[in-house]
Amino acid sequence: MSRDPRYDVLFESVRIGPVVSKNRFFQVPHCNGMGYRDPSALATMRAVKAQGGWGVVCSEQAEIHPSAEICPFIELRVWSDQDVPMLARIADSIHEYDALAGLQLCHNGMNAPNLYSREIPMGPADLPVFSVFNDPVQARAMDKQDIRNLRKWHRDAALRAKRAGYDIVYVYAGKLFGGPMFFLSRRFNDRTDEYGGSLENRARLLKELIEDVKDAVGDSLGVGCRISMDEMIGEEGFHAAEARDVIAHLGEAPDLWDLTLSSWDNDSQTSRFADEAYQEPFVLGVKQLTTKPVVGVGRFTSPDTMVRMIRQGVLDFIGAARPSIADPFLPEKIREGRMEDIRECIGCNICVSGDHTASIVRCTQNPAMGEEWRRGWHPEYIRPKESDSRVLIVGAGPCGLEAAMMLGRRGYNVALADRGKALGGRLVQERRLPGLSAWGRVVDYRAGQLAAMPNVEIFYDSDLTAEDMLEFGFNHVVLATGAVWRRDTVSRNMLHAASLMDAEVLTPDDIMAGKRPAARDVLLYDDDHYYMGGVLAELLAGEGFAVTLVTPAAEASSWTHNTMEQHRIQARLIECGVTIRAHRTLQKAAGGRATLACTFTGRAEEVPCGAIVLVTARLPRNRLAQSLRDKSAHWQEAGLHSVTVIGDALAPGTIAAAVWSGRRYAEEFDTTPDPDALPFRREVAELLPFDLHAVLAR
Repeated sequence: MSRDPRYDVLFESVRIGPVVSKNRFFQVPHCNGMGYRDPSALATMRAVKAQGGWGVVCSEQAEIHPSAEICPFIELRVWSDQDVPMLARIADSIHEYDALAGLQLCHNGMNAPNLYSREIPMGPADLPVFSVFNDPVQARAMDKQDIRNLRKWHRDAALRAKRAGYDIVYVYAGKLFGGPMFFLSRRFNDRTDEYGGSLENRARLLKELIEDVKDAVGDSLGVGCRISMDEMIGEEGFHAAEARDVIAHLGEAPDLWDLTLSSWDNDSQTSRFADEAYQEPFVLGVKQLTTKPVVGVGRFTSPDTMVRMIRQGVLDFIGAARPSIADPFLPEKIREGRMEDIRECIGCNICVSGDHTASIVRCTQNPAMGEEWRRGWHPEYIRPKESDSRVLIVGAGPCGLEAAMMLGRRGYNVALADRGKALGGRLVQERRLPGLSAWGRVVDYRAGQLAAMPNVEIFYDSDLTAEDMLEFGFNHVVLATGAVWRRDTVSRNMLHAASLMDAEVLTPDDIMAGKRPAARDVLLYDDDHYYMGGVLAELLAGEGFAVTLVTPAAEASSWTHNTMEQHRIQARLIECGVTIRAHRTLQKAAGGRATLACTFTGRAEEVPCGAIVLVTARLPRNRLAQSLRDKSAHWQEAGLHSVTVIGDALAPGTIAAAVWSGRRYAEEFDTTPDPDALPFRREVAELLPFDLHAVLAR
């Protein structure tokens, strides 16, 4: 294939101070839950991005000093020369594929509770830290010596980055993570000295840091500044007009401007609440304020949108975090004219949840993300087949589709059978729910890939029995038959089924299939806490039902704090007229009344209840597996070697978990894993010299 010439502009080189990017694809800094804990996994993940054609590949934030560390989040550190070898491994891995390596230096300032270092946080004023968990920690106002120290720490960190082999270093003043932003924002900065008051004064620290870093490494490294264009709270905070004034004031100081929104939840909004290129209004006109290149983000997945950003003078670089996670080879596919092979980001933010749970990054679209070094998985490649085995996969949901696609890439003959009339399993219906249409890309990408594989056959309307499968002569049967929502209250907070007597009870499966309550007042009981309860409440409220969402949690869809959208979900439900009753369990229902109990005191109350929608737990569809196992005596005669249950049919979980399960099956097929061996590699820290008696001597 050849590239459409209209995309040629994306492959022009761009200068960043003393270094040059080979194209306009810029993987902006993004967290990943690996940081200082998993350096080899991190290095390999970044290297795959470089292999995929990104001109610039940046680290996540690298904490420059223990006076600003954000434990429990696991980021990089550049505290001392001890960190240089680890950082060099990452830079060297990126350079293997001809990309520039960027290191985002960061002093978190008032964002850092310092739970690990136990140092007192610092900021422009004496205020509580602005941390995710509302830590009972207060920052102290920085004096002039603190500012001099901070400037030296940035300079020292930049020199370490240079020794580690990086091409670009950042001064970070964005998203209320980078400490200088607390000086920029008037709501945090009430100083009366030369670092407070006027915008020029509030920008003084940022200017000095850029100048210090430029002086230290600017002869050989590009120096970027990451800045937030708006806190999204009006003039109370740092807003678009001020951001433009700062850029105009400092326009030529750095070699690159990296534009974001503040805070992170605004900068990385889910597809449920924001479309592609949603940040464009905030960055328009910035290029006219500086001659230096500008990079911005907006969950860019369309090459046409990318070209428009460049042609219309909005951006110089196409920045991406989440799209580079979903498809590390996005630039290479555009370069080669393989648009149909792009694995588009669905904007679900399951990747973000890794950082919020101190676990390794994961992706719904790209199950290899985070597993490149640990398990040896690659987003594009998989080893060839090792036998002529024929495989039947039953169930064409996210798990079955992934297993079929990857087995097909290995070269096996695969039959994919589903009892429905369309591919997608749970996503056939879920993609039609409010705000979730982009999630359908999980199906669309895999359906397109499978359609081009002559060794994979797809069968619809196939409600197979165990007898059918034994007659077909397949060597291996894979059951990816999914799960169904429970029709009772059993879930996390209630392990027994409440008595619902004569109540009309519906499940998410009923609602998604088109069934609606006969009554107009609906009690939706959500003990699942992810997206489903909130989405269904929004759907029913939009159709005119009076909805009360009852949950044992403190708020609706509480787990979505990890995807940074809970506050938007809560606001949307309130705006839709949904009543939210938190800290309540559903005890029983009868005669048009439901009894709720307080999760703290057990105190009961009755509320009107016309119909009940239960969003509780799910049950795996495993009867077919059991039926096959009951006939295991006939397997050898039928040529059947194995029956394996995967995905939701094994244990219901997220769509990302289902896709990952399908990939794992394809990776491990025709192998015999040792059940006693670790299924992945891990990196164990080297022990320093240790003298217990010297440590404990008094």
